[in-house]
Amino acid sequence: MRLRGLSIALLAAGLAACSSTEKPKPKPLAPIAAPIAGRQVWSQRVDSVRFPLAVAAANGLFTVAGTDGTVLAVQADTGREAWRASIGAKIAAGVGSDGRFAAVVTRDNELVVLDAGKKAWSKALGTRVTTPPLVAGERVFVLASDRGVHAFDALDGRRLWSVQRPGDPLTLARPGVLAAFKDTLLVGQGPRLAGLDPLRGTLRWDVPLASPRGTNEVERLAELVAPHARSGETVCARAFQSAVACINAERGSLLWSKNVGGTEGVAGDEQMVIAADASDRLTAWRTESGEVAWSSEVLMHRDLAAPLMVGNTVVFGDAEGNLHWLSRDKGEPLLRLPTDSSGLAAAPVVLGNTMLVVTRNGGLHAFRPQ
Repeated sequence: MRLRGLSIALLAAGLAACSSTEKPKPKPLAPIAAPIAGRQVWSQRVDSVRFPLAVAAANGLFTVAGTDGTVLAVQADTGREAWRASIGAKIAAGVGSDGRFAAVVTRDNELVVLDAGKKAWSKALGTRVTTPPLVAGERVFVLASDRGVHAFDALDGRRLWSVQRPGDPLTLARPGVLAAFKDTLLVGQGPRLAGLDPLRGTLRWDVPLASPRGTNEVERLAELVAPHARSGETVCARAFQSAVACINAERGSLLWSKNVGGTEGVAGDEQMVIAADASDRLTAWRTESGEVAWSSEVLMHRDLAAPLMVGNTVVFGDAEGNLHWLSRDKGEPLLRLPTDSSGLAAAPVVLGNTMLVVTRNGGLHAFRPQ
Protein backbone atom coordinates (compact mmCIF):
# COMPACT_ATOMS: atom_id res chain seq x y z
CA MET A 1 0.00 0.00 0.00
CA ARG A 2 1.44 3.37 -1.04
CA LEU A 3 1.73 5.99 1.71
CA ARG A 4 0.91 9.60 0.82
CA GLY A 5 1.22 12.86 2.71
CA LEU A 6 3.41 11.32 5.40
CA SER A 7 5.95 13.66 7.02
CA ILE A 8 8.93 12.10 8.78
CA ALA A 9 11.83 13.53 10.76
CA LEU A 10 15.18 11.77 10.68
CA LEU A 11 13.48 8.57 9.66
CA ALA A 12 16.68 7.13 8.31
CA ALA A 13 18.37 7.61 11.66
CA GLY A 14 15.42 5.99 13.38
CA LEU A 15 15.61 2.95 11.15
CA ALA A 16 19.30 2.65 11.86
CA ALA A 17 18.60 2.72 15.58
CA CYS A 18 16.08 -0.09 15.21
CA SER A 19 18.63 -2.29 13.48
CA SER A 20 21.29 -1.85 16.15
CA THR A 21 21.07 -2.29 19.88
CA GLU A 22 24.03 -0.03 20.64
CA LYS A 23 24.72 3.45 19.41
CA PRO A 24 28.42 4.09 18.64
CA LYS A 25 30.19 5.92 21.44
CA PRO A 26 31.32 9.49 20.71
CA LYS A 27 34.98 9.78 19.88
CA PRO A 28 36.92 11.14 22.90
CA LEU A 29 37.98 14.75 22.61
CA ALA A 30 41.74 15.14 22.42
CA PRO A 31 43.62 18.16 23.81
CA ILE A 32 44.01 21.01 21.32
CA ALA A 33 47.64 21.53 20.38
CA ALA A 34 47.57 25.09 19.02
CA PRO A 35 44.43 26.79 20.32
CA ILE A 36 43.00 30.12 19.32
CA ALA A 37 41.32 32.40 21.87
CA GLY A 38 37.60 33.06 22.28
CA ARG A 39 35.09 33.52 25.06
CA GLN A 40 31.40 33.84 25.85
CA VAL A 41 30.44 37.51 26.07
CA TRP A 42 26.75 37.41 27.02
CA SER A 43 23.81 35.08 27.50
CA GLN A 44 20.02 35.25 27.42
CA ARG A 45 17.22 32.70 27.70
CA VAL A 46 13.91 31.70 26.14
CA ASP A 47 11.70 28.69 26.73
CA SER A 48 12.94 25.34 25.48
CA VAL A 49 13.29 25.04 21.70
CA ARG A 50 11.47 21.93 20.51
CA PHE A 51 10.73 23.00 16.96
CA PRO A 52 12.73 23.82 13.79
CA LEU A 53 14.46 27.09 14.67
CA ALA A 54 16.48 29.42 12.52
CA VAL A 55 18.12 32.36 14.26
CA ALA A 56 17.52 35.55 12.28
CA ALA A 57 20.39 38.05 12.12
CA ALA A 58 19.63 41.49 10.65
CA ASN A 59 19.97 45.20 11.45
CA GLY A 60 22.15 44.49 14.48
CA LEU A 61 19.60 42.13 16.05
CA PHE A 62 19.42 38.42 16.69
CA THR A 63 15.79 37.27 16.68
CA VAL A 64 14.91 33.91 18.25
CA ALA A 65 11.85 32.12 19.62
CA GLY A 66 10.87 29.59 22.27
CA THR A 67 8.41 26.72 22.12
CA ASP A 68 5.93 28.52 24.40
CA GLY A 69 5.34 31.31 21.86
CA THR A 70 7.94 33.82 23.02
CA VAL A 71 9.72 35.77 20.28
CA LEU A 72 12.79 37.72 21.39
CA ALA A 73 15.05 40.24 19.66
CA VAL A 74 18.40 41.08 21.28
CA GLN A 75 21.19 43.42 20.28
CA ALA A 76 24.03 41.38 18.87
CA ASP A 77 26.84 43.42 20.39
CA THR A 78 25.52 43.65 23.97
CA GLY A 79 22.82 40.97 24.36
CA ARG A 80 20.45 43.68 25.58
CA GLU A 81 16.79 42.93 24.94
CA ALA A 82 15.34 45.06 22.13
CA TRP A 83 11.84 43.59 22.47
CA ARG A 84 10.08 40.50 23.68
CA ALA A 85 6.61 39.33 22.61
CA SER A 86 4.30 36.37 23.12
CA ILE A 87 2.11 35.19 20.27
CA GLY A 88 -0.08 33.18 22.66
CA ALA A 89 0.47 29.80 20.98
CA LYS A 90 3.19 27.20 20.71
CA ILE A 91 5.54 27.60 17.78
CA ALA A 92 6.11 25.04 15.02
CA ALA A 93 8.62 26.95 12.85
CA GLY A 94 10.55 30.24 13.02
CA VAL A 95 12.07 32.76 13.02
CA GLY A 96 12.17 34.73 9.78
CA SER A 97 13.11 38.38 10.19
CA ASP A 98 14.52 41.32 8.25
CA GLY A 99 15.25 43.26 11.46
CA ARG A 100 11.80 44.86 11.57
CA PHE A 101 9.23 42.18 10.77
CA ALA A 102 9.50 38.78 12.46
CA ALA A 103 7.48 35.76 11.31
CA VAL A 104 6.72 32.41 12.96
CA VAL A 105 4.24 29.59 12.36
CA THR A 106 2.24 28.04 15.19
CA ARG A 107 1.37 24.40 15.76
CA ASP A 108 -2.16 25.28 14.62
CA ASN A 109 -0.69 26.21 11.22
CA GLU A 110 -1.11 29.96 11.68
CA LEU A 111 1.41 32.42 10.29
CA VAL A 112 2.01 35.24 12.80
CA VAL A 113 3.93 38.39 11.88
CA LEU A 114 5.27 40.91 14.40
CA ASP A 115 6.28 44.47 13.56
CA ALA A 116 9.04 45.61 15.96
CA GLY A 117 7.68 43.22 18.59
CA LYS A 118 3.98 44.04 18.18
CA LYS A 119 1.58 41.68 16.44
CA ALA A 120 0.84 43.05 12.97
CA TRP A 121 -1.33 40.27 11.54
CA SER A 122 -1.87 36.53 11.36
CA LYS A 123 -3.09 34.19 8.66
CA ALA A 124 -4.39 30.61 8.74
CA LEU A 125 -2.32 28.47 6.36
CA GLY A 126 -4.28 25.23 6.41
CA THR A 127 -1.13 23.18 6.00
CA ARG A 128 1.79 22.11 8.16
CA VAL A 129 5.01 24.13 8.11
CA THR A 130 8.44 23.05 9.39
CA THR A 131 10.61 25.55 7.49
CA PRO A 132 11.05 28.97 9.13
CA PRO A 133 9.42 31.72 7.04
CA LEU A 134 11.57 34.08 5.00
CA VAL A 135 11.08 37.84 5.36
CA ALA A 136 12.55 39.83 2.46
CA GLY A 137 11.53 42.79 0.31
CA GLU A 138 8.49 43.56 2.52
CA ARG A 139 7.17 40.11 1.78
CA VAL A 140 6.81 37.01 3.92
CA PHE A 141 7.42 33.70 2.15
CA VAL A 142 6.27 30.35 3.52
CA LEU A 143 7.35 26.87 2.37
CA ALA A 144 4.80 24.30 3.53
CA SER A 145 5.44 20.62 4.16
CA ASP A 146 3.38 19.78 1.07
CA ARG A 147 5.92 21.88 -0.91
CA GLY A 148 3.46 24.66 -1.57
CA VAL A 149 5.04 28.14 -1.57
CA HIS A 150 3.04 31.16 -0.40
CA ALA A 151 3.85 34.88 -0.49
CA PHE A 152 2.22 37.53 1.73
CA ASP A 153 2.53 41.30 1.99
CA ALA A 154 4.51 41.96 5.17
CA LEU A 155 2.58 45.16 5.91
CA ASP A 156 -1.02 43.90 5.82
CA GLY A 157 -0.90 40.12 5.33
CA ARG A 158 -2.48 40.10 1.86
CA ARG A 159 -1.79 36.82 0.06
CA LEU A 160 0.14 37.78 -3.05
CA TRP A 161 0.49 34.38 -4.69
CA SER A 162 0.66 30.66 -4.03
CA VAL A 163 2.41 27.94 -6.01
CA GLN A 164 1.80 24.24 -5.56
CA ARG A 165 4.50 22.08 -7.08
CA PRO A 166 4.35 18.29 -7.50
CA GLY A 167 5.13 16.42 -4.30
CA ASP A 168 6.34 12.95 -3.40
CA PRO A 169 4.59 10.38 -1.18
CA LEU A 170 7.03 11.15 1.66
CA THR A 171 8.25 14.54 2.81
CA LEU A 172 10.72 15.41 5.53
CA ALA A 173 9.51 17.17 8.68
CA ARG A 174 12.64 19.34 8.87
CA PRO A 175 13.57 22.83 7.70
CA GLY A 176 14.07 23.02 3.97
CA VAL A 177 15.86 25.56 1.81
CA LEU A 178 14.02 28.89 1.49
CA ALA A 179 16.25 31.87 0.74
CA ALA A 180 16.73 35.01 -1.32
CA PHE A 181 19.34 35.27 -4.06
CA LYS A 182 19.40 38.73 -5.66
CA ASP A 183 15.92 39.05 -7.20
CA THR A 184 15.23 35.29 -7.11
CA LEU A 185 13.52 33.20 -4.43
CA LEU A 186 15.34 29.90 -3.82
CA VAL A 187 13.07 27.02 -2.83
CA GLY A 188 13.99 23.40 -2.08
CA GLN A 189 11.56 21.03 -3.79
CA GLY A 190 12.52 17.49 -2.90
CA PRO A 191 16.05 16.94 -4.30
CA ARG A 192 15.68 19.95 -6.63
CA LEU A 193 16.41 23.61 -6.07
CA ALA A 194 13.98 25.95 -7.82
CA GLY A 195 14.41 29.63 -8.60
CA LEU A 196 11.12 31.54 -8.46
CA ASP A 197 10.16 35.10 -9.35
CA PRO A 198 9.33 36.52 -5.88
CA LEU A 199 6.82 38.99 -7.36
CA ARG A 200 4.69 36.44 -9.21
CA GLY A 201 5.77 32.97 -8.11
CA THR A 202 6.63 31.90 -11.64
CA LEU A 203 9.42 29.37 -12.20
CA ARG A 204 12.71 30.70 -13.57
CA TRP A 205 14.82 27.56 -13.32
CA ASP A 206 14.88 24.16 -11.65
CA VAL A 207 18.04 22.17 -10.90
CA PRO A 208 18.36 18.61 -9.49
CA LEU A 209 21.06 18.46 -6.80
CA ALA A 210 20.76 14.72 -6.23
CA SER A 211 19.45 11.59 -7.89
CA PRO A 212 17.35 9.70 -5.32
CA ARG A 213 18.31 6.07 -5.11
CA GLY A 214 17.05 3.07 -3.18
CA THR A 215 14.53 0.28 -3.27
CA ASN A 216 11.70 2.07 -1.46
CA GLU A 217 10.29 5.55 -0.86
CA VAL A 218 12.14 5.97 2.44
CA GLU A 219 15.53 5.23 0.90
CA ARG A 220 14.75 7.55 -2.01
CA LEU A 221 13.88 10.47 0.26
CA ALA A 222 16.34 13.23 -0.70
CA GLU A 223 14.87 16.58 0.34
CA LEU A 224 17.16 19.59 0.51
CA VAL A 225 17.78 20.57 4.14
CA ALA A 226 18.80 23.87 5.71
CA PRO A 227 21.13 25.57 6.15
CA HIS A 228 22.59 26.13 2.70
CA ALA A 229 25.77 28.04 1.83
CA ARG A 230 26.17 30.92 -0.58
CA SER A 231 29.27 32.59 -2.00
CA GLY A 232 28.80 35.02 -4.86
CA GLU A 233 26.72 33.26 -7.52
CA THR A 234 27.35 29.81 -6.02
CA VAL A 235 24.77 28.17 -3.76
CA CYS A 236 25.47 24.80 -2.11
CA ALA A 237 23.14 22.51 -0.17
CA ARG A 238 22.68 19.00 1.15
CA ALA A 239 20.11 16.56 -0.12
CA PHE A 240 19.05 14.47 2.90
CA GLN A 241 20.97 11.16 3.03
CA SER A 242 21.96 11.50 -0.65
CA ALA A 243 24.37 14.23 -1.74
CA VAL A 244 26.11 17.57 -1.29
CA ALA A 245 25.99 19.78 -4.37
CA CYS A 246 26.62 23.31 -5.66
CA ILE A 247 24.88 25.29 -8.39
CA ASN A 248 25.35 28.58 -10.18
CA ALA A 249 22.21 30.41 -9.02
CA GLU A 250 22.56 33.16 -11.62
CA ARG A 251 22.30 30.70 -14.51
CA GLY A 252 20.40 27.93 -12.72
CA SER A 253 22.98 25.28 -13.60
CA LEU A 254 24.60 22.45 -11.64
CA LEU A 255 28.31 22.87 -10.88
CA TRP A 256 28.92 19.56 -9.10
CA SER A 257 27.23 16.93 -6.94
CA LYS A 258 28.84 14.34 -4.66
CA ASN A 259 27.05 11.24 -3.40
CA VAL A 260 27.48 11.35 0.37
CA GLY A 261 25.12 10.46 3.20
CA GLY A 262 24.18 12.90 5.92
CA THR A 263 21.24 14.67 7.48
CA GLU A 264 22.43 18.18 8.38
CA GLY A 265 23.03 21.25 6.24
CA VAL A 266 26.33 22.66 5.02
CA ALA A 267 28.59 25.68 5.56
CA GLY A 268 30.78 27.28 2.94
CA ASP A 269 32.55 30.24 1.41
CA GLU A 270 34.42 30.94 -1.83
CA GLN A 271 37.07 28.36 -0.90
CA MET A 272 35.41 25.40 0.85
CA VAL A 273 32.08 23.68 1.44
CA ILE A 274 32.08 21.64 4.66
CA ALA A 275 29.60 19.17 6.14
CA ALA A 276 29.37 16.10 8.38
CA ASP A 277 28.03 12.77 7.20
CA ALA A 278 25.71 10.45 9.13
CA SER A 279 28.65 9.21 11.26
CA ASP A 280 29.92 12.78 11.84
CA ARG A 281 32.90 12.30 9.57
CA LEU A 282 33.78 15.76 8.28
CA THR A 283 34.52 16.49 4.63
CA ALA A 284 35.60 19.69 2.92
CA TRP A 285 35.08 20.10 -0.82
CA ARG A 286 36.60 22.85 -2.93
CA THR A 287 33.74 25.17 -3.79
CA GLU A 288 34.75 25.67 -7.40
CA SER A 289 35.35 22.06 -8.39
CA GLY A 290 33.88 19.73 -5.76
CA GLU A 291 37.31 18.15 -5.24
CA VAL A 292 37.83 16.80 -1.72
CA ALA A 293 40.24 19.07 0.15
CA TRP A 294 40.34 17.15 3.43
CA SER A 295 38.38 14.82 5.67
CA SER A 296 38.49 14.33 9.43
CA GLU A 297 37.23 11.88 12.04
CA VAL A 298 37.99 14.04 15.10
CA LEU A 299 34.27 14.47 15.95
CA MET A 300 32.93 11.04 14.98
CA HIS A 301 29.57 10.00 16.50
CA ARG A 302 29.11 13.24 18.42
CA ASP A 303 25.66 14.05 16.92
CA LEU A 304 26.81 17.24 15.25
CA ALA A 305 24.46 20.07 14.37
CA ALA A 306 24.77 22.00 11.13
CA PRO A 307 27.99 24.06 10.88
CA LEU A 308 28.84 27.72 10.42
CA MET A 309 31.80 29.13 8.50
CA VAL A 310 33.44 32.04 10.35
CA GLY A 311 36.47 33.56 8.65
CA ASN A 312 39.10 30.84 8.32
CA THR A 313 37.30 28.51 10.74
CA VAL A 314 34.26 26.24 10.69
CA VAL A 315 32.19 25.76 13.86
CA PHE A 316 30.24 22.63 14.82
CA GLY A 317 28.11 22.08 17.92
CA ASP A 318 27.64 18.59 19.37
CA ALA A 319 24.92 16.86 21.41
CA GLU A 320 26.74 17.61 24.67
CA GLY A 321 26.62 21.36 24.00
CA ASN A 322 30.28 21.75 23.05
CA LEU A 323 31.29 24.15 20.29
CA HIS A 324 34.21 23.07 18.14
CA TRP A 325 36.21 25.53 16.01
CA LEU A 326 38.30 23.85 13.31
CA SER A 327 40.54 25.34 10.65
CA ARG A 328 38.75 25.75 7.35
CA ASP A 329 41.73 24.66 5.26
CA LYS A 330 42.85 21.54 7.16
CA GLY A 331 40.14 20.61 9.68
CA GLU A 332 42.48 20.95 12.64
CA PRO A 333 40.84 21.59 16.06
CA LEU A 334 41.52 25.17 17.20
CA LEU A 335 39.11 25.93 20.05
CA ARG A 336 36.48 24.19 22.18
CA LEU A 337 33.98 26.01 24.41
CA PRO A 338 30.94 24.73 26.34
CA THR A 339 27.33 25.96 26.33
CA ASP A 340 25.00 23.68 28.27
CA SER A 341 24.42 19.94 28.00
CA SER A 342 21.23 20.07 25.90
CA GLY A 343 22.75 20.38 22.43
CA LEU A 344 22.15 22.97 19.74
CA ALA A 345 18.64 23.79 18.52
CA ALA A 346 19.87 25.52 15.37
CA ALA A 347 22.99 26.20 13.38
CA PRO A 348 25.18 28.97 14.84
CA VAL A 349 24.71 32.44 13.35
CA VAL A 350 27.15 35.34 13.16
CA LEU A 351 26.46 39.08 13.06
CA GLY A 352 29.40 41.45 13.07
CA ASN A 353 31.99 39.86 15.35
CA THR A 354 29.44 38.05 17.54
CA MET A 355 28.40 34.44 17.06
CA LEU A 356 25.18 33.19 18.67
CA VAL A 357 24.13 29.63 19.43
CA VAL A 358 20.77 28.57 20.84
CA THR A 359 20.43 25.33 22.78
CA ARG A 360 17.44 23.04 23.12
CA ASN A 361 16.98 24.17 26.73
CA GLY A 362 16.53 27.74 25.48
CA GLY A 363 19.97 29.09 26.29
CA LEU A 364 21.31 31.92 24.11
CA HIS A 365 25.11 31.95 24.20
CA ALA A 366 27.09 34.64 22.41
CA PHE A 367 30.81 34.23 21.64
CA ARG A 368 33.58 36.42 20.27
CA PRO A 369 37.19 35.82 19.28
CA GLN A 370 39.96 37.38 21.38
